[in-house]
Amino acid sequence: MQEKYLYEYAVIRVVPRVEREEFFNVGLILFSKRAKFIKARTRLDTKKWDAFDTFLDKEWVADHLKAFEKLAAGDPECNSPVAQMEIPERFRWLTAIRSASIQTSRPHPGFSGDLEKTFEKLFEELVL
Repeated sequence: MQEKYLYEYAVIRVVPRVEREEFFNVGLILFSKRAKFIKARTRLDTKKWDAFDTFLDKEWVADHLKAFEKLAAGDPECNSPVAQMEIPERFRWLTAIRSASIQTSRPHPGFSGDLEKTFEKLFEELVL
């Protein structure tokens, strides 16, 4: 029988105008403490972007989304204390509630025997 891991995931969102509380999904972060797994991926869909009334700079948002991915991965080139945190602390920091143009949903739990496959499925369902 395949071992199943408890995981948590959150959807990464762009909020073009925070005061309107409208958003669109641009990424996913998935984490499992027991499996020592964390992964984030983002994709900025220009069609969705164009559908919103936004004053945000698209390049600024894209750069910050890439930084989000690097922080999640613990990339030492980030030169950030967050990237040096243990995986659970990194996930909690990245998914902390904030009023900003890039936010995450509240974390949601699940069980999976294949975290990579689960990540791909959730990314396709929630972001693409």
